[in-house]
Amino acid sequence: MTIQRMDHVSVVVGDLPAAVAFFTALGMELEGQAPAEGPEVDRLVGIDGVRADIAMMRTPDGHGGVELTRYHAPPATAPEQAAAPVTAPGLRTVMFAVDDLDDTLARLLDHGVRPVGDVVRYGDAYRLVYVRGPENVLVALAEPIS
Repeated sequence: MTIQRMDHVSVVVGDLPAAVAFFTALGMELEGQAPAEGPEVDRLVGIDGVRADIAMMRTPDGHGGVELTRYHAPPATAPEQAAAPVTAPGLRTVMFAVDDLDDTLARLLDHGVRPVGDVVRYGDAYRLVYVRGPENVLVALAEPIS
């Protein structure tokens, strides 16, 4: 037996509307929003009294997603390395293929996002840049070079 697909990545955020705006500017579509609470949620996450709001974002092709979760109870806790460098162990980046890196980056700059480093050409394959998204999540943008 094998997995069928990777459905989504989950990001816990402090400002849900700002996170939705960021991923919308990136080119994702808001699939839906809903509260998440109750006994099933408590059992799922192993914490009693969970109250959260969730927004599901989808890539235009419908195959990839980002689940944005804003916890109201219990209060979210900040990790010690909120702005950890790319070299820190653990999940570091979420990469999106884009058709126009310059346009995508310009839209994100309008939301106060700044590149981590420079836009670089990676061989004959991609133009790449890292930006910090909501809650300091590193987002990699890759434009294929034709």
